[in-house]
Amino acid sequence: MSKKLYGTVFAKKNTKEVEDFVASINVDYKLLKYDILGNIAHAKMLGKKKIIPKKDSLALVKGLNKILKKLASGKISLSPSGIEDVHTYVNLLLEKEVSKKVADRLHTARSRNDQVTLDTRMYCLDATQEVALKIIDLQKTILKQAEKNISVIMPVYTHLQPAQAILASHLFCAYIEMLQKDKLRMMHAVSNVDEMPLGSCAARGTTLDIDRKFVAKELGFLKVSRNSIESVSSRDYILEILSAVNILAVNLSRIAEDLIIYSTYEFSFIELDESYLTGSSMMPNKRNADTLELVRGFASKALAALTQVSGLLKGLPHAYNRDMQFDKEALFESLEGVITALTITEGIFSSLKFNKKKLKSYLAENDFIFATDIAEYLIKKGVTYREAHDVTGSLIRLCLDKKMMIKDIIEKDLKKICKYFSKTVLDKLTDASYSVKAVKSEGGTSLASVENQIMHWRKVLK
Repeated sequence: MSKKLYGTVFAKKNTKEVEDFVASINVDYKLLKYDILGNIAHAKMLGKKKIIPKKDSLALVKGLNKILKKLASGKISLSPSGIEDVHTYVNLLLEKEVSKKVADRLHTARSRNDQVTLDTRMYCLDATQEVALKIIDLQKTILKQAEKNISVIMPVYTHLQPAQAILASHLFCAYIEMLQKDKLRMMHAVSNVDEMPLGSCAARGTTLDIDRKFVAKELGFLKVSRNSIESVSSRDYILEILSAVNILAVNLSRIAEDLIIYSTYEFSFIELDESYLTGSSMMPNKRNADTLELVRGFASKALAALTQVSGLLKGLPHAYNRDMQFDKEALFESLEGVITALTITEGIFSSLKFNKKKLKSYLAENDFIFATDIAEYLIKKGVTYREAHDVTGSLIRLCLDKKMMIKDIIEKDLKKICKYFSKTVLDKLTDASYSVKAVKSEGGTSLASVENQIMHWRKVLK
């Protein structure tokens, strides 16, 4: 039984080192299901067009369906030895179900060049759909937390310095917004995956009267590829998916960083469920957010995968080149990795809790974050922006020099800084609830604005 789909032209056999070097079965076994499904559609088409005898077409379909059932039940090894690639493996499995002569008909009007990109596209359609569904799950979970904690107030940071007071639900809606754009990017990438390449053969097509539209319909593709050379030599669809995964991973990393910071002992704004924490082998006191650190760390792998495949393709001539064998490992790791990262992040959000007592005390003890509210109060009194900024800056400077808070300044000193200042006014302006409620701009952090955002996401995610 031959273990290769080629060989008679060669006078010498490959060395074991060469066979091991060119083998890809250890990676592309993940395409096994898709290779079988593609083979079934191809066998049906060959019989329909009378390119092979109808009885052979039926035998091939029957044999391939048996292999598919064995695969689903775990009766097929996913790590066969001495086999070059997934296409060869399916051929060998098929020879056990039908005669070798019948099995040999299957590769009619086809090359491994168009076969591998067919399998990869089918894998991408399934995996990207799973990514999109995981994004939706995460969005829904974050939305529930936003609804549950809609009135919780926290500081927002710029340059990692406390800046202003916001509703925590407003920050969570920002996460949902980011993830929505990630989902749309993924869906756009999928639109370029959804074309059927089989029938492009090695590069130019075939002289045999095949029916590509039939195969596309059997496999659920929206359309067939227009150009056979581009079809087998392009991996733009992989680059586009990897780019979408990279941006998604970066956004997940930034969300993870927020949660890591806010859950530290020094901040303690949120509490993470212990089921998502790990400990130290040396320090019994440690409760580490390792899961979030790994979500953050995954972003570097997603970037590396995008860079790897970009570098792989940039110097390749048309049409197919064996370099492309290395595109799949990066693709598989990225898609599977981001699915895991989304799952972990969703679990963390579903179980986190806000430390409302700590947040309330923080806002009460750090009233500098209301400086912008004070400046905008002066603007409403007719003061120019620059003067309002300077006056408020003088107020903060006085507090820094005397090591006190705004609420501690006496009435006499307030009047010296600005005639519009009084204890009553500043007590009101440095109240967190008033600060948040006072925001009027569309898309801002007021309760009404956040309620509108939540209502919008309820409809979108329904």
